[in-house]
Amino acid sequence: MGKIICFISKDFADFEITLALHKIKNVGKKEIVSIGYNYEPVTSESGLHYKPNLTVYEAMELEDIEGLIIPGGPIRSQRKELTELIIKLDQEEKMLAAICNGPQYLGVSGILNRRNFTTSCSIERINKLGVEDPFPRENYMDKRVVRDEHVITAKGRAFVDFSFEIFDYLDIYKGADQEKEQLLKDIMDR
Repeated sequence: MGKIICFISKDFADFEITLALHKIKNVGKKEIVSIGYNYEPVTSESGLHYKPNLTVYEAMELEDIEGLIIPGGPIRSQRKELTELIIKLDQEEKMLAAICNGPQYLGVSGILNRRNFTTSCSIERINKLGVEDPFPRENYMDKRVVRDEHVITAKGRAFVDFSFEIFDYLDIYKGADQEKEQLLKDIMDR
């Protein structure tokens, strides 16, 4: 059973990843491991508290990682160990999936310099924050979800589409097209 690691940090947007993680665990039968810079609990955007299972450094030692999911959250500085993990996973062609402002970490790591991507973070927002733009804007696509090889990015409002792109990439519903269609119908009927 492969592992999907999920980077969590203060004020991350947990709602953007819950559908994906739920189905990856329960349908895909993969282990979900949360990682953080340390073991300190973080409070998400919704107010729930989460405690990382491992540090980013410890995640570097895992051998059966199938992918990394990065939820949205504030634009912030990035530590060296997260950059190293992202580069390592990219070189191994593991899934790198980031939503909303989450692609900032892929941008800082240089992963988006050679890939098409999307994000909720506009250049206007970056200018308003007065921070360096982590995104190579020449590769930006104004789409809900963009998949370029093993890299999946999405706007925050497209969290359902993002989840399904991850399911497709990981082949979660292989041979279960009817269940996948029913899940999509159930979500759309709500």
